[in-house]
Amino acid sequence: MIELAEKQPGYLGVESVRDNLGITISYWKDEESIKAWKENLAHTLARKKGRETWYNSFTVRVARVERDYSFDISADSSRKK
Repeated sequence: MIELAEKQPGYLGVESVRDNLGITISYWKDEESIKAWKENLAHTLARKKGRETWYNSFTVRVARVERDYSFDISADSSRKK
């Protein structure tokens, strides 16, 4: 699905983590892009198969990212070790 999503207009990226709990976050340019992805036939079929085969439950959240920043100590060359 990620390869298909990457080809969709408005796709910005994806982050995914799997442990005991799995979470995947996809990022889109705008609400229109999100709607188009939801209506994509292959994505619709994958969601249907997921409900029938893999998932007992899941949650979808649509949210706007207002700010994003991070810290990476290995990228801070001014710090002495």
